[in-house]
Amino acid sequence: MKIISNTLDFIIDEKTAVAIGKFDGLHRGHQKLLKAILDEKENKIASAIFTFDPPASTFFGGADLKELTTKLEKRQMFEALGIDYLIEFPLNKETAAIEPEAFIKEILVKKMNAVKIVAGSDLSYGKGGVGDSKLLNRYAKELGYEVSIIDKVCYKKREISSSYIREEVSNGNMELVTNLLGSPYIIYGKVVTGNQLGRKLNMPTVNMDPESDKLLPPNGVYYSIVSWNQQKYNAITNIGYKPTVSNTMTLGVETHLYDFNEDIYGEHIKVELLYFKRPELKFNSIEELKKQLDEDLKLGREFFESHIFF
Repeated sequence: MKIISNTLDFIIDEKTAVAIGKFDGLHRGHQKLLKAILDEKENKIASAIFTFDPPASTFFGGADLKELTTKLEKRQMFEALGIDYLIEFPLNKETAAIEPEAFIKEILVKKMNAVKIVAGSDLSYGKGGVGDSKLLNRYAKELGYEVSIIDKVCYKKREISSSYIREEVSNGNMELVTNLLGSPYIIYGKVVTGNQLGRKLNMPTVNMDPESDKLLPPNGVYYSIVSWNQQKYNAITNIGYKPTVSNTMTLGVETHLYDFNEDIYGEHIKVELLYFKRPELKFNSIEELKKQLDEDLKLGREFFESHIFF
């Protein structure tokens, strides 16, 4: 996948099918957009994602919302899906002032060589956000592209949206989040060195420092699946500050992989959160902590014995 980031100076020579969106969460609605452009590969048309960086909600509203899917995670997921081009278009005072017609002609058609444009029904672009699907359709024949507007996907009569998923992640409803996304909620990142306490307690763990803009569910213990080196492992993950053994306020993600003893410091892993088991607790002693961890491990094994995920 070719990533074009932080520049207006690019031209894609081959014909593309372009999906426009923020793609926060890559939920089931987003997946319909992606399928529409990936299907065009059968017609020898490359797939391309167009997204703004920073997102319009951040640039215009000043909102500093945590992301369901960080830039790094999006890149990893798009590449895994087989996307050919990812445009992280810089959004600033100058680019925000581009007229909608110029956005279509100069960016989508001239720079991206779009012959198909796919977006959701809430599409907006150009100065003042006044560009919409009607304007795209108005220029389609003249500029030689096809437009496909994808209707919203609903779950139990409620529209699936990034804000809906953000709400449920914040509540720790990971099973519902899985249904909305079409797959478990992920945390992707590099394994870093921890304090080695888990190893001393006969529960070796891998530690990740989550990206600062990543939305995490409530602190606590989760049943999870870890992907590394094209393999998957049942796991149990703690999100929090480890109050029993640490006085710092450094938020971390610490995961024990069942039946695993590899040294993977410095490697990238993907943690998929399946089920919230209990909140993070502060114990009176290391012995109390160890007793609870042993119980967590036992219950985790029972959970995975009754649930098959891969």
